Amino acid sequence: MYRYNDIDRRIVRERVAQFRDQTRRYLAGELTEDEFRPLRLQNGIYIQRHGPMFRIAIPYGHVSSKQLRMLARITRTYDRGVGHFSTRHNLQLNWVRLDQIPDILAELAKVDMHAIQTSGNCVRNTTIDPLAGVSAQEVADPRPWAEIVRQWSTLNPEFAYLPRKFKIAFSGGPDDGANVRMHDLGFQLVRDAGGELGFRVWVGGGLGRTPILGEVVRPFLPWRHLLTYAEAILRVYNLHGRRDNAFKARIKILVKALGIAEFARQVDAEWEFLKDSPSTLSEAEAGRIAAQFESPDYETLPRLDASFEFAKRRDREFAAWVAHNVHAHRVPGYAAATLSLKAPGRAPGDATAAQMELVADLAERFGFAEVRVAQTQNLVLPDVRLRDLFMLWQLLRDAELATPTVGRIADITACPGGDFCALANARSIPLAQAIQARFADLAVQDDIGELKLNISGCMNACGHHHVGHIGLLGVDKQGEEFYQITLGGAWGLEASLGSVIGPAVARDEVPATIARLVDNYRMCRRPHERFIDTFKRLGADSFRTAAYGAADNASNDYERETANG
Repeated sequence: MYRYNDIDRRIVRERVAQFRDQTRRYLAGELTEDEFRPLRLQNGIYIQRHGPMFRIAIPYGHVSSKQLRMLARITRTYDRGVGHFSTRHNLQLNWVRLDQIPDILAELAKVDMHAIQTSGNCVRNTTIDPLAGVSAQEVADPRPWAEIVRQWSTLNPEFAYLPRKFKIAFSGGPDDGANVRMHDLGFQLVRDAGGELGFRVWVGGGLGRTPILGEVVRPFLPWRHLLTYAEAILRVYNLHGRRDNAFKARIKILVKALGIAEFARQVDAEWEFLKDSPSTLSEAEAGRIAAQFESPDYETLPRLDASFEFAKRRDREFAAWVAHNVHAHRVPGYAAATLSLKAPGRAPGDATAAQMELVADLAERFGFAEVRVAQTQNLVLPDVRLRDLFMLWQLLRDAELATPTVGRIADITACPGGDFCALANARSIPLAQAIQARFADLAVQDDIGELKLNISGCMNACGHHHVGHIGLLGVDKQGEEFYQITLGGAWGLEASLGSVIGPAVARDEVPATIARLVDNYRMCRRPHERFIDTFKRLGADSFRTAAYGAADNASNDYERETANG
């Protein structure tokens, strides 16, 4: 992990002192609400349904055991003992008091953490694949590049007040576990014909009210120009992005309006002034950052471990957990393990303070004191010896962190929804729990196979419903909670946006409707065919009929359904 230096720490301490004074002046009536709003937003504070929601940054999803213990302590001391891990690696607290947030920031600073730019119209927390650095499939480790962007973008005065929020992701491998195409700016690590390392650059992606997948703006960018090219893109966006309409202010709208060719031309014109500027990366600087991410002191182990193989044969529950929650590692004798935050009856992404403390202990006992936060709202221990997996699983099972459903229908990704968020039209958490209960049988989940189900409580799409194989969007109909159903979304480089298949469904009817969709898939699939592949092969009509009945001529018009919703 990257280790803060004196410069990093001074920036964070000064930010804490600055915001403490801003908060004091606001509470004393010296700052108006309009004056205070941009100040609190760029320190991660929203005013939600029950009070302030506080969002803590976990840069590119990496948190040390020491930091995780601090998050647990803050959650217990200043909140109600439960934190929510979001789809952007952050930790959100929903019951904090505004006057205590400066004290929380001071506590975070003790362990090199903060809430800088977790909200507001600025460059947000950069995301990456949770298996970065340990996946055997990746072209190169994206973590150093994400750290370089973190340092460059943090409190960068030129990009502090963009037309709208700006999200960046890095992908290290061909499977694109970071979902670069659904970001404002995505960097996919590639090598050219001569073996030189660089990036395929994607721009103009984003979900929300107008979902769009990013397009390639540059097929190959030499790594030295990571910052200069990103700066050129942000300058074009800052200059031409819409500021008169918040719904049309994201860079995706600008790219769509100009067309990718014209947007690229304008970026290249700006880049001519920047490409050999001081922001051009040197080998020394890239090496300095990369050294912070050197491999830990792995043991030399055999590729197979007899005790691990025996435990799988002896214990079927353990074998099921291994099949779904354990991932291959580039180092023989090691694996990465996903710790599920989707236990039945719990809100997706929620972890108690006690669970965080346990995970911190396990990260030290079974790894190198490091934990990853995934976009799917789970946690990952990246470096577990195969021989330790059975013991790890037992401890996780006792703490309700071993639900063996990763990648299955019960591994639901969902925003906090109307239970907490003032913007939401409907509640996500009770619906997620109802669907999990409907598909509680693990044998049924195994038979269904890979199926991503995502829920958003409003059009902001914090639950990423557009790219779920099945997506659910909460809408309000005369004070009642309904949900649009989209099918056909997908993640990674096979990314696609789901399409609305018909009228919104009342909340109580959603689990049964999902069951009919799944039954249709199970009836129509070919051997070893995934839900998303069956949907693509058959098209929407078969699934629409299953959901609504043969006599229903439900429209697939997204704009009409949104307007009516």
